[in-house]
Amino acid sequence: MTAAEQYLISYNLNGIRSAFSKGLHTWLQKENPDVFCIQESKAQNDQIDIAFFERMGYHCFLHPAQKKGYSGTGIFSKQQPDNVVYGIGIPRYDAEGRLLRADYGDSTLICSYFPSGTMGEERQQFKMDYLADFLKYLLLLRQTRPKIIITGDFNISHKPIDINNPRAHEKMSGYLPEERAWLDALEACGFIDTFRVFHPGEAERYSWWSHFAQSRARNIGWRLDYFWVSQNLRENLRDADILKDVVHSDHCPVTLKLRW
Repeated sequence: MTAAEQYLISYNLNGIRSAFSKGLHTWLQKENPDVFCIQESKAQNDQIDIAFFERMGYHCFLHPAQKKGYSGTGIFSKQQPDNVVYGIGIPRYDAEGRLLRADYGDSTLICSYFPSGTMGEERQQFKMDYLADFLKYLLLLRQTRPKIIITGDFNISHKPIDINNPRAHEKMSGYLPEERAWLDALEACGFIDTFRVFHPGEAERYSWWSHFAQSRARNIGWRLDYFWVSQNLRENLRDADILKDVVHSDHCPVTLKLRW
């Protein structure tokens, strides 16, 4: 990409067809980001209105899960990437469409839908395996692609400030000590949680709410969606935010502006 400010949005759609039925297309035309990353598309490529995105000027890259109506990631980019990689290179994750990578010049964008562990011990172990393998993948990639942006639904709230009633959730997937320790390790490896650069002490800023007990209306939520960048991009950051009032999903979009 050229050295100009770029506007990136990441959004767990909880089903792209459902999100379109709730007005996603109108909102996206208004926001008009340079890059739009999605997770949990829950659709095969032929079930997505690619023509809509192409009319907006996007190059479209989709990594659906083999299982229909499940998982899946996508990157819609106004600028054609130099290189696109589908998956992490490990079949059991790639079958679920967990990761897409796009290279632009000397920078790399990774869009990932990190597994949830809420369905039981087997899926929690799958999640922990993915976290370990993702970090190995990231650190190896950094040797040749040192400027990295990571976005997506991480399915982890990092710190007490990132979740409602943290004590009540300490034994729940998404806020387990070992999951939060993984984000500590990511930070220790030189990656930056961009939202906290611009909103260091703001509490009750969440990106996901349960469907139960009017959680969204009461703002009983979790911050699960992030943009992290490598330390060498810190000076390029211009803004990062959470668009809590945008409602097409049980998540809301997160944004990043940077010179890239």
